[in-house]
Amino acid sequence: MTLKRFTSFLLPLCATLAPPCAAAPPPQLEEVVVTADLRPGPASQRPGGVSVIAGAGIRDAAVVHLEELLPQLPSLSWAGASSRPRYFQLRGIGELEQYQGAPNPSVGFLVDEIDFSAIGMIASLFDVEQVEVLRGPQGTRYGANALGGLIKLKTREPEARDSIEVEAGFGDDGLWSAGVVAGGALPERAATGAWRAVLHHAASDGFRDNRHLGRSDTNGRDESMARLRVRLAPVGEWRADLGLLHADFDNGYDAFAIDNSLQTLSDRPGRDAQRSDGAFLDATWAGWRALELRSITTWADTDIVASFDGDWGNNEDWGEAGPYDFYSETLRGRRSISQDLRLLSDDSDDWSWIAGAWWSRISESNRVTDDGRYLEDAFVRLLDSRYEATSVALYGQVDWRPQPDTTIAAGLRVEERDADYRDSDGLGFGPRDRMWGGELTATQRLSMNQSVWATLARGFRAGGFNIGTSVPADRQHFEPEYLWSIETGWKARDDSGRRSGDVNLFYVRREHQQVATSLQLDPDDPLTFLFLTDNAASGEAWGIESTAALQATPGVTVDAMASWMDSRFIGYQFGERDLDGRDWAHAPAWKIAAGATWRDPAGWMARLDASAEAGYYFDTSHDQRSGSRVLVNLRAGYEAARWSFHVWARNLLDERYPVRGFYFGNEPPDFPTELYLRWGDPRQLGVTARYTF
Repeated sequence: MTLKRFTSFLLPLCATLAPPCAAAPPPQLEEVVVTADLRPGPASQRPGGVSVIAGAGIRDAAVVHLEELLPQLPSLSWAGASSRPRYFQLRGIGELEQYQGAPNPSVGFLVDEIDFSAIGMIASLFDVEQVEVLRGPQGTRYGANALGGLIKLKTREPEARDSIEVEAGFGDDGLWSAGVVAGGALPERAATGAWRAVLHHAASDGFRDNRHLGRSDTNGRDESMARLRVRLAPVGEWRADLGLLHADFDNGYDAFAIDNSLQTLSDRPGRDAQRSDGAFLDATWAGWRALELRSITTWADTDIVASFDGDWGNNEDWGEAGPYDFYSETLRGRRSISQDLRLLSDDSDDWSWIAGAWWSRISESNRVTDDGRYLEDAFVRLLDSRYEATSVALYGQVDWRPQPDTTIAAGLRVEERDADYRDSDGLGFGPRDRMWGGELTATQRLSMNQSVWATLARGFRAGGFNIGTSVPADRQHFEPEYLWSIETGWKARDDSGRRSGDVNLFYVRREHQQVATSLQLDPDDPLTFLFLTDNAASGEAWGIESTAALQATPGVTVDAMASWMDSRFIGYQFGERDLDGRDWAHAPAWKIAAGATWRDPAGWMARLDASAEAGYYFDTSHDQRSGSRVLVNLRAGYEAARWSFHVWARNLLDERYPVRGFYFGNEPPDFPTELYLRWGDPRQLGVTARYTF
């Protein structure tokens, strides 16, 4: 769908922005608090690019996973190299895939306080209170794991009110789902506080039919999530939150077809499974006058199976061109533990400050097995590798208010990462990266609900490794990357609380830019196709982002966002290719979205979301591009005091759009170079019912 068609679709929706005729004043827009920052605070008062979709914004949308919510967020993309998004791009910065096991992400991803950066496919939105996105380098708070920004899923907090909610859903593509939420006050004999427990399971066929095997589930989804949160009420000067998580996403991966259709021919379909356990303890002590000590302890244990049929075919269909077969499997284990200690002063004075120390240890193992055959040549390649990294950091921030309406904030983080890599080929590295970053921000409040701000920030990302059975020795290690960012913006909310909006402009400059690439070592042998990360010379990007919301009538809320960006490599040579001046991969030039929610006092409701995105380059190793796309979601239903029933449609217009593309030779006997696409989900219709006891 073209942008012109999208605009003609959007204009009737924008008519709802007209002043309401109702005599009674509409309710105010919901004020949301950003919890991913060093000190939680209202999103409308936080300088920098920030987006929060909260409460009803998630519950009203036709979404069950973060994947379906991403089109509504400015400057945020994802690469479909897995069954669910693991790798995100903010302002064009982020990984595209991790087949080779490079351990250091550019975009942080948290579930509550637990770090699942680069392993974020478990982002179920069931019982999630809000999604927070911080755009731009978060050098002071998160350091090396948030060069491009941060995404946080905040689950709903426990309440001291006994309740049980059950939900069930059904849809086409064999979809069924079921969930239960229970909570209430803790037993008086145990402690004072509240608890909340969540169980959810969803399964579907995955929108592919394997004609060779006669199956419709080889790309299917089988996703389970369990969470428990306990909040201890203040005991003296102490208060604490405890969270436990278990996720088991056991999905198939049969997403590519030789003819770029939804009909696959794989004889050995792949698997994309992630089983994660995690825990966090967030404790605060306020026993000192005007000081607060906060301790955040996290632990996570993840096992991943990522396998795929590399030839996307079978000997029977290859016929005289075969036999041709290729299969790859990566068994990945990741263990992490971290401790963050933070001392905060009272922020009501002209001077306030934060000082912190952070420690983290990550260990990751990978077993990569490749096997295949072409004509008379058969092979098996095996690589075992282990990576460990210990990171320590000291950070701090000072806020000064020289005038009642002026705030100047300065933050600094110094981080050291000591890493060790060993593999079964005898290769070993032991680098130590010392990095620093931070920001300097000035905020001027123009009125009670309006402010302007400007920020100079420096972010960093540690170096890493390309892990694989065929990676050349000179391409196995890449260096840290550094980024300078300049941003300025305006935020406002009218006195009635019915309208809000923001605009921000940014410029980023990347040095030793880490770039995801792919190459085929032997043009006549598709089995030599590799994924690598390299250091480009440098890069830069500039752009503008804006969001707006309006409570148009007591029953109608409208929101919209838009982002535009121009990115380019500077002095980057890749083999014989000169990419100087070319856009980054998976960095669309523009993205727009609008949504409207209608609620009737009688209980009826409807939510419509529409989004559009420009085309982008799939990779740096070639110049193939996607086209622009438009997605529309719809949810409508009836909500009573104790029960609700909704019908919904995702991708209502059945748009065919790619989420990843590879350009290489994969068809014997001549192996011509072709573009192979993984398509996003087509239209899906379903119903959901919920009951509260």
